[in-house]
Amino acid sequence: MTTGGKPLANVTVVELGHSVAAPYAGLILADLGARVVKVENPNGGDYARGWGPPFWGDTSSSFHSLNRGKEGVAVDFTDQDDVAQLTSFILAEADVVIQNLRPGILERFDLTYERLRGEKPSLIWCDIGAFGATGPLSNKPGYDPLVQASTGIMSVTGEGGDRPPVRVGVSLVDMGSGMWTVIGMLAALIQRRESGNGQRVSTSLYETGLAWMTVPLAGFAASDEVRQPFGSGTAEIVPYEAFETSGNWIMIAAGNDNLFRKLMAALDLPSEAENPDYATNAGRVVNRGRLVPVIAQAVRRYSADELGALLDAAGVPNAPLLTVDQVAAHPQTLALGMLAKCDGDSLDMAGIPISFDGVRPRGTAPAPSLGQHDAILSVGQEI
Repeated sequence: MTTGGKPLANVTVVELGHSVAAPYAGLILADLGARVVKVENPNGGDYARGWGPPFWGDTSSSFHSLNRGKEGVAVDFTDQDDVAQLTSFILAEADVVIQNLRPGILERFDLTYERLRGEKPSLIWCDIGAFGATGPLSNKPGYDPLVQASTGIMSVTGEGGDRPPVRVGVSLVDMGSGMWTVIGMLAALIQRRESGNGQRVSTSLYETGLAWMTVPLAGFAASDEVRQPFGSGTAEIVPYEAFETSGNWIMIAAGNDNLFRKLMAALDLPSEAENPDYATNAGRVVNRGRLVPVIAQAVRRYSADELGALLDAAGVPNAPLLTVDQVAAHPQTLALGMLAKCDGDSLDMAGIPISFDGVRPRGTAPAPSLGQHDAILSVGQEI
């Protein structure tokens, strides 16, 4: 199922997941060599199957990208025989269960951590909730954009002022929750080697959103100041944002005083380099409104390619702003081998950003059709 290293080759995971968070956790584990069995409702399956266009065949490209490398079974939780088969499979085969279903669903069908752990003490159970296991919002349903809004991420994203709020364009919170699930699961696996016992690993979208807000929350605690968003920039460092050249945009990251001086020299701005108001990053942050327009005017004299070459030569970190098609075809993307096709398919999809001894692990089976591997629930074996 995979090529390259398989550090989790002896681990079986049952994914009771939908949308992004649990499926992304399952994708990571499948790429790391685990056997991942995805459980879906036979009436339509994972919601993400319909998230399109674009579609690849009759299933969304989103679903393909999040569920390759897995086996797939369809289970009707209202059917006692289906639930009994799934329960037997978990007890016989599974090391780990990952779930991000709405609160109360699994309890309704007695498919719970408490029951399964009682029969299989070594089982590791991973919950991905919306707003966390306790607190006034613990039973509230949640999705990535709701949590981006409610944890403050959208308040520090965008341009501020009278401009409308902006969501981070990728499912940052969902995918981050999947990553935290994998981190917690791996820690639980290590501890199980010593104790023989599994445990419950819990995270939520809200907790993940708060974790992404680590720096802004610390800034508020230190200053009691609610900072406004700075577009492509950041509140704590100047200049550290995108500037418009004569033909495109370029991101400039002069993250310390030495890099700032190099940037000023490259742009031929000696007075700014010598201005004591800009000598330290703290001074530049305070005087952002004066300094950034001067840099912006100087940058417009160049094309993005010209300025990129100039800043590279000066040792100033920079990067052009690329579109998705440009990223997919970029020589660096190709050199890293991050995009690859599944067996018998021609759809390029991103792998996980980890290599072992220079080899990137990857599940190469395409995403399963709905109920494709139902037979494993009766035979308990991979087909």
